[in-house]
Amino acid sequence: MVRTAPRRFSRQARSRDGRWSEEPAPAPARREAIILSVENDTPENPDSSDNSTEAGPAAEGTATTVADAAAVDPTVDATPADDVVEAHPLQAGAPVKEDSPTFAELGVRPEIVKALAEAGIVRTFAIQELTLPLALAGDDIIGQARTGMGKTLGFGVPLLQRVIPPSEQPAANAEGEAADRTKDVPQALVVVPTRELCVQVAKDIADAGKHLGIRVTAIYGGRAYEPQLAALRKGVDVVVGTPGRLLDLAEQRHLVLGRVKALVLDEADEMLDLGFLPDVERIMRMLPEQRHTMLFSATMPGPIIALSRAFLNRPTHIRAEEADQGSIHERTRQLVYRAHAMDKVELLTRVLQAKDRGLTMIFARTKRTVQRVADDLADRGFAAAAVHGDLGQSAREQALRAFRAGKIDVLVATDVAARGIDVTDVTHVVNYQCPEDSKTYVHRIGRTGRAGKEGVAVTLVDWDEMPRWKMVSDDLGLGIEEPVETYSTSDHLYAELEIPTSATGRLPRSKRTRAGLDAEYVDPELDHGGRKRGDRVSGRDRKRGDDRVEDAVLAPRGPRRPRERTRSRSGVSVAGAPEGATAEAVDTGSSAVATQAQPQTQPQSQGPEGDATATNGSGPRPDGTRPRRRRRRGGRGRAGGQGAGQADTEQASAGSDAAAS
Repeated sequence: MVRTAPRRFSRQARSRDGRWSEEPAPAPARREAIILSVENDTPENPDSSDNSTEAGPAAEGTATTVADAAAVDPTVDATPADDVVEAHPLQAGAPVKEDSPTFAELGVRPEIVKALAEAGIVRTFAIQELTLPLALAGDDIIGQARTGMGKTLGFGVPLLQRVIPPSEQPAANAEGEAADRTKDVPQALVVVPTRELCVQVAKDIADAGKHLGIRVTAIYGGRAYEPQLAALRKGVDVVVGTPGRLLDLAEQRHLVLGRVKALVLDEADEMLDLGFLPDVERIMRMLPEQRHTMLFSATMPGPIIALSRAFLNRPTHIRAEEADQGSIHERTRQLVYRAHAMDKVELLTRVLQAKDRGLTMIFARTKRTVQRVADDLADRGFAAAAVHGDLGQSAREQALRAFRAGKIDVLVATDVAARGIDVTDVTHVVNYQCPEDSKTYVHRIGRTGRAGKEGVAVTLVDWDEMPRWKMVSDDLGLGIEEPVETYSTSDHLYAELEIPTSATGRLPRSKRTRAGLDAEYVDPELDHGGRKRGDRVSGRDRKRGDDRVEDAVLAPRGPRRPRERTRSRSGVSVAGAPEGATAEAVDTGSSAVATQAQPQTQPQSQGPEGDATATNGSGPRPDGTRPRRRRRRGGRGRAGGQGAGQADTEQASAGSDAAAS
């Protein structure tokens, strides 16, 4: 049952052809949010793309009958422009209610409906059913729903509806000249907390708007600036990015935000946890006052409420679930074991050999633990890879691509990566370390039990983590305050997960059928600041024998300029001065003094190669004069004739000082 509330339709007015006009109405006074809720008596859409997913808009709906798909306009066949983000095939398959309205019935553009219907996405979910009528009317909204509810299309479709495609923009300017589409600036902005979620949302929007020719680009850190700047120079309609890189490009005036008509803040609570909220506020102050703003968050902490009151205009709060509904998918089976730190890896290898185990995600708190666990599993024969902040962007995306393609079946990640990863075939989730709080626990195990499938969540709790786990259990009402003590040889572990009794700490060679991480290509352009061909190699790398030294091209060194030095005492050039340097500066008497101050001839010594060299390392010049001796300060003593050379030097120095005085 949906409880509706008075809504404001003055920001956009429907025209005769059924589309929404772009004339903004004067901003009304701000008021408190109106809360709408719906009883979600159907299984949630776990395969949908939302605040913590990366599946694609295909997950936002489901395949329906041919009669439903007939509502799509078959005459629309617009050729999309060259999108910065390549569209990927939409997928569908999650269940929805049969009486849910279709996208066409809600007034969505035929081009968008066609793109969704090609993948069988016709009917809406609960969050979309509530969001689309208000968002299409131009109302600011706050969407709140648990993971897997399909929030990406909830804001993606209204975003595309508001953007004017390049094909519908004027072909000429006021002076009659042909319009330059490369000068187009963003009309819509989507801000997300993580890089993986940025790439996912950009692909989702590009898929849904492929028949409109809308240009979508992803702006995020960890990769070079040049490709992103080149994409902005070609013209863009929708920008999806992370706060840090967006703010950087906006302050450098590479990203123009003065014409943004629609703003979306996805995963606002996660941006708060990561400390991005000040950057988000600075970005929002760069945007026009007259805009359409949509905020989506799984939870509503105090700072997020304050942000919505400051920057949203009379928002409507939408909650697409019952107030007392649990935040964990009912199809996820939860197992909690008390495990010792020295036995966790052995226990983990047994869990990974459970019956019917498919793709598995393992979560840990620290980056070092993630890398160590991934290396241990790889040494034991499992096809595992790590995703954490210390890895370059190319390595992170390589691991994610290999995991989705099935080349590896174990992905070890930190909590930050949990928000941006969504793979529909994940059967098991393992919490290698106890999560910090209940919200982190929910987002971790929310990676499984999706698309109408069942999942298994295993949590390993150490003895010193028991107080933290008790807090998580009490917050979620799990009723598992005292996990059973479990080791890698415990009988109940084998029975509950149906592990073969012959399982050991290493995966048998007969079961090592995955291609592995090395089978996935690496995109070096994603790494920012890497060494390129032609860069000069330092001596440290050359001594270390780095492999990169062999591929590097050393720049040729130019001719070395001769060094000329003069030595003077009391303004008079002495030994080693260039010829004629003292003739113009001093008189005959001074020259005589300078000549008298020259060091005496020092005895020669036989060098290691048999050549006659002076003790100070310099022999007589062809003209009979001796160059000045270079003074060496500190360091090791000179070999051969050191005592005689030092005595002659002291004698010459004393004579020079006496002459100068």
